[in-house]
Amino acid sequence: MNKPLILVVEDDPPVRNLITTTLKTNDYRYLVAAKGEEAILEASSHNPDIMLLDLGLPDIDGIEVIHNIRSWSNLPIIVISARSEDTDKIEALDAGADDYLTKPFSVEELLARLRVTQRRLSYMSAERQNNSSVFVNGNLKIDYAAGCAYLNGEELHLTPIEYKLLCLLSKNVGKVLTHTYITQNIWGRSWENDIASQRVFMATLRKKLEPSPDSPQYIQTHIGVGYRMMRVE
Repeated sequence: MNKPLILVVEDDPPVRNLITTTLKTNDYRYLVAAKGEEAILEASSHNPDIMLLDLGLPDIDGIEVIHNIRSWSNLPIIVISARSEDTDKIEALDAGADDYLTKPFSVEELLARLRVTQRRLSYMSAERQNNSSVFVNGNLKIDYAAGCAYLNGEELHLTPIEYKLLCLLSKNVGKVLTHTYITQNIWGRSWENDIASQRVFMATLRKKLEPSPDSPQYIQTHIGVGYRMMRVE
């Protein structure tokens, strides 16, 4: 089975060479683009499986590239940027990026992010083929049609908000969801800035979901940004 086709969007030659060498060494197929407009053209022409996107491009900002891609495609986008502030990460993720890697980065971390995205792609493909209303992740099972969730075969007694949070995370498994995205999808715009309340509901959900609260398996916190449900093998 061929590995995914990766579109590398990076204008800095040393960084671009590092990324493409890493991909080549690990048998990934790849395309390259040094500008935003070129990236959009390559994405529409070659239909890559994953995009690695720098934000500081010479013609248009990477955020604009994300908005453009999201207007017609669900292509997974991993941002690789020197912009390290939480506000920059949140802006990119809210625009539609799936993950955010800060420069300088290690080759191992880049490969790990690609593996996470590949698992998400595989899961989405399987879901489309099965057209299943049941989500399974490790010992967690969610029956969307019945409105029930189970852990180790035992039903979880969740409040309506906890269940909605769990479903939202599960339907975006492997993707970082920002606080704003979560509040807009669970409570609506009136709750957009109520991060403290969101943390309370997430804490109560975790107490019921995680076998070991000190070593969470399912829900990963990205401090200052949001949450991600991890794929459990």
